[in-house]
Amino acid sequence: MFYKTIPLEKGSKKLINAWASYDWANSVYSLVISSAIFPIYYGSLFSEIKTISFFGSPIKYTAMISFVTAFAFIVISVITPLLSGIADYMGDKKKFMKFFVYLGSMSCFGLYWFELNTIYLGLTFYFFALIGFWSSLTFYNSYLPDIAYPEQQNRASARGYSMGYIGSVILLLFNLSMVMKPEFYGIQGSKAEASMMAMKYSFVSVGIWWAAFSQISFFYLPKGNHNNKITKDVFWNGFKELKIVLEQLIDNIRLKRFLLAFFIYSMSLQTVLLIATYFGEAEIQWSDSTEKTIGLIVAILLIQIVAIFGAILTARASERFGNLPVLVVINIIWAILCIRAFYIHTPLEFYLIAGFVGMVMGGLQSLSRSTYSRFIPSTKDTASFFSFYSVTEKVAIIIGMILFGTIDQITGSMRNSILFFAVFFIAGVILLLRVPKLQD
Repeated sequence: MFYKTIPLEKGSKKLINAWASYDWANSVYSLVISSAIFPIYYGSLFSEIKTISFFGSPIKYTAMISFVTAFAFIVISVITPLLSGIADYMGDKKKFMKFFVYLGSMSCFGLYWFELNTIYLGLTFYFFALIGFWSSLTFYNSYLPDIAYPEQQNRASARGYSMGYIGSVILLLFNLSMVMKPEFYGIQGSKAEASMMAMKYSFVSVGIWWAAFSQISFFYLPKGNHNNKITKDVFWNGFKELKIVLEQLIDNIRLKRFLLAFFIYSMSLQTVLLIATYFGEAEIQWSDSTEKTIGLIVAILLIQIVAIFGAILTARASERFGNLPVLVVINIIWAILCIRAFYIHTPLEFYLIAGFVGMVMGGLQSLSRSTYSRFIPSTKDTASFFSFYSVTEKVAIIIGMILFGTIDQITGSMRNSILFFAVFFIAGVILLLRVPKLQD
């Protein structure tokens, strides 16, 4: 796309909305692919065959998706610090953000060919979609201190998540109508075959939505802070930028302690969010496949709708009580939910848990991002600082997904994994209490 970026003043409502619109664009991936349609499609593929042969060894299908996800995050955690440092040096982090947006959106198109007889090709597209989504977020998040002043960042972050929840629900409702009434859209075949085809079209719709609405952010977000030319040393300058950030982290007690706490509770948070639908598909006692499909999507919709209000309420609560106390309370609620989830079996119990998850899901993510943004020192090289935030989150996911997959594979039940992760939320509470309070 060739166009001239329109400069907007930092803190302006238009610039903040343009930044937040990327949440509207990308959240359809996290909802339709990560949380709703794809897990149902994946589970349907393995309705009879429960294992995948990997170099001659049978791997439980739910454990396999956990391991593939973990491997994707290993790659993400390696490349994002390097690319963030290079982006700051070149002063053009938008270019990197675009690359990963288009990588992710095109990979969603590729999921159309996800079948049992092309399982490794399908998992490859799933792998690159993950890389595109999470890597683009590193550069997107790094814009927060560039587009909003400290006193605006809690609400700006919450606005982004809220817009993401609304946009993704709109597309999911459209996708749900295709899955439930495929004949209305001219999709032929038996009920089961037509619904599966509708799910494939849903993956394509995510790619279109993600790439199209990202253009709003690309049009208005500033290009960067420097105008350094590309030289043979640019690769090594990326490492130099990271070294400078690391030195500042060592001397910043507040930021260092917060990152440790964030790492521990993110290990549980992101893992639970990534496997929630797989849990509902495998562990809840649905009467038939139709009830399962409808029930899982309804639960995901419930989570998204409630999360809109959860993110807003969390931002307001943080303004009154402070960021850290609110983060402590949310982590306690998450620990309770994990313990309760171990005992649920019926759809009604699943819906109730989903409602509570929605209330605290967006709040914890949104407030963690804005708290970190307010803790980092004043700098133009925000991408490098947010790459550390991103890597902390990604390494936590890697460990979390490997632990989850291992426990699931050994015990044969996802319930034991969910219960295990309550411990990390409790540890997160303890570590947050050690972080010096933020002076608002």
